[in-house]
Amino acid sequence: MSDVRVTIHRDSEREERVVTTGTTAAALFEGERSVVAARVAGELRDLAHPLDDGDEVEPVEIGSPDGLDILRHSAAHVMAQAVQELFPSARLGIGPPIRNGFYYDFDVENPFHPDDLKRIEKKMQEIIKRGQRFSRRAVSDDEAREELAAEPYKLELIGLKGSAADAAEGASAEVGAGELTIYDNIDAKTGELCWKDLCRGPHLPTTRLIPAVKLMRSAAAYWRGSEKNPQLQRIYGTAWPTRDELKAHLEFLAEAEKRDHRKLGAELDLFSIPEEIGSGLAVFHPRGGVVRRVMEDYSRRRHEESGYEFVYSPHATKGTLFEKSGHLDWYADGMYPPMQLDGGQDYYLKPMNCPMHNLIFDARGRSYRELPLRLFEFGTVYRYEKSGVVHGLTRARGFTQDDAHIYCTREQMAGELDSLLTFVLNLLRDYGLADFYLELSTRDPEKSIGTDENWAEATEALRQAAVKQGLELVMDPGGAAFYGPKISVQARDAIGRTWQMSTIQVDFNLPERFSLEYTADDGSRQRPVMIHRALFGSIERFFAVLLEHYAGVFPPWLAPVQAVGIPIGDAHVPYLREFAATAKAKGLRVEVDASADRMQKKIRNAQKQKTPLMIIAGDEDVAAGAVSFRYRDGSQRNGVPREEALAELLDVVERRAQI
Repeated sequence: MSDVRVTIHRDSEREERVVTTGTTAAALFEGERSVVAARVAGELRDLAHPLDDGDEVEPVEIGSPDGLDILRHSAAHVMAQAVQELFPSARLGIGPPIRNGFYYDFDVENPFHPDDLKRIEKKMQEIIKRGQRFSRRAVSDDEAREELAAEPYKLELIGLKGSAADAAEGASAEVGAGELTIYDNIDAKTGELCWKDLCRGPHLPTTRLIPAVKLMRSAAAYWRGSEKNPQLQRIYGTAWPTRDELKAHLEFLAEAEKRDHRKLGAELDLFSIPEEIGSGLAVFHPRGGVVRRVMEDYSRRRHEESGYEFVYSPHATKGTLFEKSGHLDWYADGMYPPMQLDGGQDYYLKPMNCPMHNLIFDARGRSYRELPLRLFEFGTVYRYEKSGVVHGLTRARGFTQDDAHIYCTREQMAGELDSLLTFVLNLLRDYGLADFYLELSTRDPEKSIGTDENWAEATEALRQAAVKQGLELVMDPGGAAFYGPKISVQARDAIGRTWQMSTIQVDFNLPERFSLEYTADDGSRQRPVMIHRALFGSIERFFAVLLEHYAGVFPPWLAPVQAVGIPIGDAHVPYLREFAATAKAKGLRVEVDASADRMQKKIRNAQKQKTPLMIIAGDEDVAAGAVSFRYRDGSQRNGVPREEALAELLDVVERRAQI
């Protein structure tokens, strides 16, 4: 036995400790029930990991991001064990932790049913109560193949060990570039092996430390995310450090389900995604078309006020344009296959608008006096998304970007970024989003073009612009596009979910590839800086975000119908139609329910459609030249003169107020 010196880090505190050879991380944190793992020399390790002299050790608590991942990955193992106990012929795929939960893929004869999930969850609780110990052991490739001979998908992962594993969805939870490890689930009483799985770990010390778990649903999933591979059955679950946190999460999911834009889109008759057209390709119905038009019109007006010029570009182009821009080298997987036209010439549906805007800039000579030149387009683009990730309007295959490209001098760049970010945030606030943070995505050396100097200058310019906003700034190392760094505006909605909204990218590279130039004040030819900017990201996605943010209860200025006239009797229909015609002449969206339904049914229908205001009229209203207002909360104001009612409607709409 000899002394081993280790340093324990807790936030900003350091503690030097001398222990003996063989001491594990668990011994350092004995009695601290919230500590479930340790970071040793920068690597996540099980608490059973023996410490070496000079190790730097940090405790990992179950409620931390790393601790939650370990909890959920351990729960995935328990679920897989339960599945194989109940369905012995099930073969194992991959089971990584994901945001707020975990999943595991299985090759089974028949799809799982809800009753199967109940049985599996019950079996999981039995395993958890047994207190099985997670025990890690290293194995050679050949030993792993021998032990897992009955698991064909695990054998495939062993063959992917190393960098190729990154291409396999979720494979990093199983194999890496180093040694292979297997985790055994050991019975706490007998010490017998209960189950095992190929896994990198780490895991909880025992299954008893999984306090709150629930299986959510099952779905089909292609092995390794490729449609060319077998279709497996994926079970999703969630796990939390306490039952209260699990309950809160389930309540959050229930609220999110109520707000699902696909559900609301059908209920409110806003849009649909017909199977006859194809996955990820939406059509907007008249009421949805109104909301979209209002969104676009307001954005267009604000852009014109800020010096943007509108342009238009076609939906398809020769492939040589995307060769020149570099997109065929770096983005081909996200593009639709080419169409062979004009004697074999490749034409592509455009996945982005920037190359065409470069051609507009280059269509004639440019002077420094024209800069900054701000080009803007509602440009529809097409990107091939795998069927497994297409999701309503938020992840579509065809969508319209509110796309802008600003061409400026290097000297103008800092000021332009500053005003641009302010413009973006203020416009998002106008639509009702107010809780933001910023994310700065930096260069991935393996997936980028251009010089280190240009990247450094562009990144620093974005960082300074972000800091001036006084918002939280989060780094995203390696997350930039191939041509330049970017700032992403992350917005939290009404129930706290985060959505990526606007992106701003500084690009020195595409102007170089397109040989863009302007004449400087000294007569020399100079290269402009190009700033890419999408404010909504896509109109369809932003539409979905607002629909979920407001739970369909749009403020009057965005609502497809701002007020509906409800007559007490048929005799009052002409009076309300006259009121509606006057309102429409002032730009208001007012309808009259002249159906045969009784008045109370008409009120319920208006409530279901989440109409902001009801305008009710009966004999007394007609005689007085007035109407009665009924608000969303059920309150009512009677005897409002018609002109006053119209003025109130206009005021609410112009102030973009919520009522």
